[in-house]
Amino acid sequence: MRKTSFVNNGIYHIYNRGIDKRAIIMDRDDAKRFFQSMVEFNTINPIGSIFQNSFRKQKKKLGGLASKEDFEEGKKLVDIICYCVNVNHFHFILRQVETRGIEKFMQRLGTGYTMYFNERYERSGSLFQGTFKSIFVGTNEYLLRLSAYVNLNFRVHGYDKDAMLLIHSSWDEYIGKSKEKYCEKDDVLGQFRKKEDYVDFAKDALVGILERKQLAKDLLME
Repeated sequence: MRKTSFVNNGIYHIYNRGIDKRAIIMDRDDAKRFFQSMVEFNTINPIGSIFQNSFRKQKKKLGGLASKEDFEEGKKLVDIICYCVNVNHFHFILRQVETRGIEKFMQRLGTGYTMYFNERYERSGSLFQGTFKSIFVGTNEYLLRLSAYVNLNFRVHGYDKDAMLLIHSSWDEYIGKSKEKYCEKDDVLGQFRKKEDYVDFAKDALVGILERKQLAKDLLME
């Protein structure tokens, strides 16, 4: 039983990793599918599987009988503020929009992606390590520093070039390098005069994160 009680308009750090620390993203197709799942499952309307949803979208294009509710925009379960999907784990900063929105979104994402992954790789059982973890983001300072940690999480772990090809982060969207507009960025960027100021802040915050990470390693070795 989950102890966290998610409240509407509350902001939370959500994260999880592959069971036994295994990879959850094996190639670019997996990376694309995970991101597609993040986008399409974020709706209050039931869509079934992504495969089923593709037919509803096609009906709309062809003037078929799909209902208005199937395609009504703006009825999200959560606002995605930041994200980073690494090869074996992910981090999100989410704002709950609808009651139980975070639980519903994460259940759909976890179940849908696991079904896809298990079918593709001919495996069975859990893909993720138990129920997703969550931390309430209670202060603005915490939100800003956490945004740097999530947006730049791929740098925290020092992945090699091959792994970097599979990682999907909201960092490029935040700095204007990507045309994607999936994140609600005003909570973070709205506090800076320009994007370059946020870039400087995030990179400085990352230095502190890496220093603390190294210090923790050094203490464990003593």
